[in-house]
Amino acid sequence: MTLFKNYIVKQWKLFIIPFFAMIICICADSSYPYFQKIFIDNIILGNNHDYLTIFLGIISMIALLHGLFAYINEFLFDKFALIICKKLRQDLYTKFQSFEFSFFDNNNTGELLSRIIEDVDVVWDTLAFGLRLLIEAIILFSVSVTIMFSINKTLTIICLIVLLPVAYIGMIMDKKFWNVYSQISDQTAEINSIVQQDVSGIRLVKAFAREKYEISKFLKVNQKFYDLNVDQAKIVGTYGPLIELLTNSAPILMIIYGGYLCIQGNLSFGSLVAFTSYIFNLSWCVRNLGAFINLLSQNKASMSKIADILNRKSAIVSKNDSYNPTDVKGDIVFKNVSFSYNNIEILHNINLNIPHGSTVAIMGTTGCGKSTLLSLIGRYYDVTAGEILVDNVNVKDWNLETLRANMSVVFQDTFLFSDTIKNNIDFGSGKSESALIKAVKDSTAHSFIKEMPEGFDTIIGERGLGLSGGQKQRLAISRAIIRKSPILILDDSTSALDMETEFKVLQNLKNDKKKTTTFIIAHRISGVKDADIILFMKDGKIIEKGTHSSLVNSKGYYFNVYSHQFQDFEALTLEAN
Repeated sequence: MTLFKNYIVKQWKLFIIPFFAMIICICADSSYPYFQKIFIDNIILGNNHDYLTIFLGIISMIALLHGLFAYINEFLFDKFALIICKKLRQDLYTKFQSFEFSFFDNNNTGELLSRIIEDVDVVWDTLAFGLRLLIEAIILFSVSVTIMFSINKTLTIICLIVLLPVAYIGMIMDKKFWNVYSQISDQTAEINSIVQQDVSGIRLVKAFAREKYEISKFLKVNQKFYDLNVDQAKIVGTYGPLIELLTNSAPILMIIYGGYLCIQGNLSFGSLVAFTSYIFNLSWCVRNLGAFINLLSQNKASMSKIADILNRKSAIVSKNDSYNPTDVKGDIVFKNVSFSYNNIEILHNINLNIPHGSTVAIMGTTGCGKSTLLSLIGRYYDVTAGEILVDNVNVKDWNLETLRANMSVVFQDTFLFSDTIKNNIDFGSGKSESALIKAVKDSTAHSFIKEMPEGFDTIIGERGLGLSGGQKQRLAISRAIIRKSPILILDDSTSALDMETEFKVLQNLKNDKKKTTTFIIAHRISGVKDADIILFMKDGKIIEKGTHSSLVNSKGYYFNVYSHQFQDFEALTLEAN
């Protein structure tokens, strides 16, 4: 119903012309058998040869008309299906863009690709071929049966009785096909997911010599896909011959009984020939019922999964009267903030007051909640308890697009598109060349970009293939800097840089005239010691807070990390003195 209500009905005007073109084609097709009757009974057997020229002229006109409207029917039906599928893909892609982070945490890439590619292709097949097939069959069946009744009622009823069980067989096939195709669709998504992951991680696979393991993993999934398709073939093999038997029985009975009527003089020879053609029309309609059911079952399975996505509401959305300021300072306050994920509490009662323009550094053990803490500011996830204020307004009251447009984030997992360096940094913001150059200089990326074959126009591989870890991080930092946002988040984004380069990048950010509220997650003291506020986290709690000097003097967790990282340096200093 989603497909019909939201897409087909809205495009009904595009359906009118091919629909009427189809009716004209079917009427033309249906007229040929009747013309055979006239040709045999009136011209050949009736010796009315004077009408032969007129007869041939009419037949030729109908053939030309049929050819013209067949082209219109074919082209416009395909266009109708393409327009609907284009809109369907756009809506799916737009939906993907609206969903929160947790949706993508719980759905793999291969499955989402399967929805927007394979499942929409099934819808196209259903509309471009299946729908046309159904309409043609209904109209052709109706027209043929009407003409057959006008020729001989008894013969028509006998043929329909023979073909009637096919409808019941069709209902059984539909139910069985639905169960199989639903599983085939899921398995297709599983195959897409495995292939996508293996191709993306092929270097890791080869580095660990795990090709055979990955092949065996794929073979299991592929075997299940094969088994499901065999089940589908069994359904076709079981019911297909039965449909063929019934459709072939109708012409045989018609020839036997019709021949008897001809011998008795109750049916003309021309009528028998015409009746034979109409029987084959009915047989064509019935035979294609299996193909239509096959397509319909695929479409139901695919549309069910597509509808699940289209009907899903994002868990994180803006309010209707959301806060939408033109100027953002960057004051940030955490009030008794807690956060749970999958019923596990990750952050516990966090309280912070960050004045705008401050630099906040966060350290702590792996998995203590550092990245999670910062992801709550932009509402990539929503807090479980408490509230986060940006410029004294709860982030849940902010317009989501405005909030995130005033933030620049460099994630821990550096992602670069397979595009030019310029487009990766600019990212659709339309900044000037001078702003682009300043951003890459501030991130210390300018030096290596100049050495690239085509400079800023150099196309980098998927996910930054061909660049070192440090180069990728510097491009990602450039992308954040160029936005000039009042809030900047660097989530362990200098881990691949050497200490000297890291120091230069952080100093450039600190010396920027426009004071940005900056958050830095780092594991090296050298990257955090100059921050205005340093937080040390453990088990989802902030256990230490202060400046570098105050935390060193307190002799706590931060001091232990400081002592460990700088003990060799201090030993060398003492020896020198």
